[in-house]
This record gives sequence, C-alpha cells and structure tokens, in this order.
Amino acid sequence: MNPALESNLAKEARTIYPVHPLIRGRWSARSFSGEPIDDKDVKTLLEAASWAFSSMNAQPWRYLYAHRSDTEAFQGLWSCLFPGNQPWAANAAVLMVSVINKQFDNGRPNHSALHDLGAANATLMLQATSMGIYGHLLGGFDKQKTIEMLGLDPEEVEPVVFIALGYLDGPERLQEPYRSRETTSRSRKAVEHFTERLL
Repeated sequence: MNPALESNLAKEARTIYPVHPLIRGRWSARSFSGEPIDDKDVKTLLEAASWAFSSMNAQPWRYLYAHRSDTEAFQGLWSCLFPGNQPWAANAAVLMVSVINKQFDNGRPNHSALHDLGAANATLMLQATSMGIYGHLLGGFDKQKTIEMLGLDPEEVEPVVFIALGYLDGPERLQEPYRSRETTSRSRKAVEHFTERLL
C-alpha cells in the first residue's frame, strides 16, 4: 500500500454520527512531498477563507504567506517557528501566518476576531482537503519575532497561528517522534461529553 494512503486511512475520523467526508478526511499532516502548490490554488484556499462567517462582516483576518521557492521569505517565516515544529515544516510547499485585525473599522475592539479567524482557517482547510492539499496549523511560534520580521503593529494586529500546506508524503520521510504521530489514529471526545440538551 502507498505509505501516504496508509497515513490517510489511519487518520480518517471514525465518527459515531454521520459526518461529511471532507470533515472526516481533514487531519494535520506533517509529511509533505515537496511538490509545489500552484499560487492559483493558494488563492482558491484564501478565497474559501474569505467566505467564512464574521461579526459585522468585518472579515478581520489577514494571511501572509510564502512558497518554499520564495526562499528568503519562506526561511523568514520558518525561522519564527519553535524548534519542535521546524524539522517537518521545512518540507511544506507553503507557509502562511494568519493574523487578526483587533479593531473594527470604527476603532471599536473586535472581540469576535479570534473566533472569526478560526472559522476562516477551518473553511480554508476544508477547501484544501477537497483539493488533496494537507495542512497543519501551528500555535508554536515566536510571536514577537514574527511581529518584528513582518513589521506588524501589535496595537492593531496580532499573529495567531501559522499554517503549513503541502501534498502528502509517506511517514518514512519523517524522523521520530513525528513519524509515529503520522500514522497514529485520531480520537475526539464523544458529543455527550461536551454538550447538554436543555429541556
């Protein structure tokens, strides 16, 4: 069996209730093939993100990204990652950082910005899954270094999460402990654990 396909089968969500295949098939891969992603396809992912719901339709998200072929820009983003994420993220075809605008256009604080960015990222990743592109969201990065490198104004914006994107490769491409993580089945809390029907 193709090792990449083996990873996919191991990671597919085993749900109790029926869930759309795109949701079952989305998982956070670390082994990327090195095949580039066409910039038109990246723009498709970003277009999908733009259609996520957002408070007052403010769309408080921003995405700054680089292809691995954009050597200097890619290396700059990669250098902001914590050491535990750098070994495998170096093989991503695209690295991007998702950023929120902290305020609405009228200057009032946007307390929904983090929520809305999460919705945009989820929409982006479901579009990616539909296109055979895999992604891994990374909260492990140096926020201050990212702000300084990208020239962001921390009073107005905040980098929230990085996203590594690429086409799937087999787990043998990775060193441990990442290799075994690539084929370990996933689990989630049962719906009953985090919900309560009110009567």
